[in-house]
Amino acid sequence: MLAKASAKFIRISPTKLREVMDCVRGKTVSDAEGILFNIPKRAKDYIQKVLKSAVASAKVKGFSAGQLYISKLTADVGPIWKRYKAAAFGRASKIRRRTSHITLELDLKNK
Repeated sequence: MLAKASAKFIRISPTKLREVMDCVRGKTVSDAEGILFNIPKRAKDYIQKVLKSAVASAKVKGFSAGQLYISKLTADVGPIWKRYKAAAFGRASKIRRRTSHITLELDLKNK
């Protein structure tokens, strides 16, 4: 692990994030940026920000983006916001608004 970046308490469910993460996990940074640019999902915006942050951390350490690939990319469950909505016959139904924690690690490509 050369560089690590994370984003916490993201207001999107981990399931929706993992769907996009599966497309870029294990790819080089340039390939991942190209794939994320073309995916029509809201989750890609959060992953792009974390990837950009990790690349900036690697550049500070003296590595270029061309040398790196995504070695680890996870979406963990964050706290769940509980809300209630009025239901039929005077009852209330529970709404769970899920949050996520994103972790991304970059490493050197094997040549």
